Amino acid sequence: MPVHPYIPNSNPATKARMLKELGVRDIEELYQDIPEPLRFRGALDLPAAFPSEGALRRHMEELLAKNSHCGETLSFLGAGCYQHYVPAICDEINGRSEFLTAYSGLPYEDHGRWQATWEYTSMMGELLNMDVVNVPTYDGCQAAATAIRMASRITGRKRALVAGNTHPDKISHIRCYCRSDISIEIVPFGERSGRIDCAVLDGLLSSEIAAVYFDNPSFFGVIESGKAIADLAHRRGALCVTGVDPSSLGVLAPPADYGADIVCGDLQPLGIHMQFGGGHGGFIATHDDERFVQELPSRLYGIAPTRVEGEYGFGEVAFERTSLAQREKGKEFVGTAAAVWGITAGVYLALMGPTGMKELGEGILYRSRYAARQLSTIPGVRAPRFDAPFFKEFVVEFQADGKPVAEINDALLKRGIFGGKALDREFPALGNSALYCFTELHTKEDIDRLVTALGEVLE
Repeated sequence: MPVHPYIPNSNPATKARMLKELGVRDIEELYQDIPEPLRFRGALDLPAAFPSEGALRRHMEELLAKNSHCGETLSFLGAGCYQHYVPAICDEINGRSEFLTAYSGLPYEDHGRWQATWEYTSMMGELLNMDVVNVPTYDGCQAAATAIRMASRITGRKRALVAGNTHPDKISHIRCYCRSDISIEIVPFGERSGRIDCAVLDGLLSSEIAAVYFDNPSFFGVIESGKAIADLAHRRGALCVTGVDPSSLGVLAPPADYGADIVCGDLQPLGIHMQFGGGHGGFIATHDDERFVQELPSRLYGIAPTRVEGEYGFGEVAFERTSLAQREKGKEFVGTAAAVWGITAGVYLALMGPTGMKELGEGILYRSRYAARQLSTIPGVRAPRFDAPFFKEFVVEFQADGKPVAEINDALLKRGIFGGKALDREFPALGNSALYCFTELHTKEDIDRLVTALGEVLE
């Protein structure tokens, strides 16, 4: 291999010295234990290398210029990753060196990271009306899966019911996490309401069920009958585990208020850019009940007085729970986490305050309802598809024998608009439908532009 500026130690003389130090004549000796069927002996079909940094930069910029992003294209996509406004201070704080690498571990100098994380968990606790909030997991999918495993350990049961109107990716993640010892069963949703069918749920519940999991709002944006679901679960000794969009909690009651035992979700709506599908950080919250707190596998931070009167310190709480202390005997593995997104969400919550979160939720409600009303005026369009209350997102159904969603979205893209997420693959029963999302960033003019464009496309 020739010397290449972007491949370390590619100089032949350097490689020769390394092989000599290892006591081998050829690099092939290092790979001899790899079975031959797994070896590739040919030459990779790679383009010619760029020997200069300037040429490489130009090439990468040309590739990136082919992307269409939400900064230049009007977007109505959601489905788990949302275009909310990100205050400049969020980027300013999470870009500071003492926070940027604050993912995990025990630094020699704290620089306020533990206090920042504690402040985040405190504000999240207030938003969720819960006492204990963890340091973020990788994302909301992991938080949901971990919450179900917690419920199984607490109840000693090995079956869980998951709402069928949950994000398909999240269901896949839950199944993966629970595949070794917890059976996952799907609860169907109503064809007209989009909500969990409580009569069916009641029939599926038994003394073997550890938890009932549902998102509120659901993947379809539908607001569930949370109290009815929680009451049914508790009647059979199961726990109620609820996923929630934190941007909804300025206008919707937190799940704890209608009976949720464990609340989880994703932090992405709280001051975090979309970033090619990220960034994400999952939260899990419980009441201050030792049975629940001791089952949280992720890290917890707390506050305590120091020897100096009036001074406080911040640090780990019940560290012995984690796999960092118990290693292979830990309940779940705890490794690199998304603590920097927790700090970012804390900055966002501190900036917004209760009034700001209320205004955020109200603004989203106004926009999404205006959009539904205007879209429903287009011939061949049913908006929303379900007859239940919704928040931020709703399903739009197009005429069954009309243009498919993929074709509609291609036509919208030519007009500078990202249409809704097609649902035909994950939810074929919904027919020719798409999930549309509306946030505080959408103006009345944006929504009117979408309605006009759809009208033209469907004609």
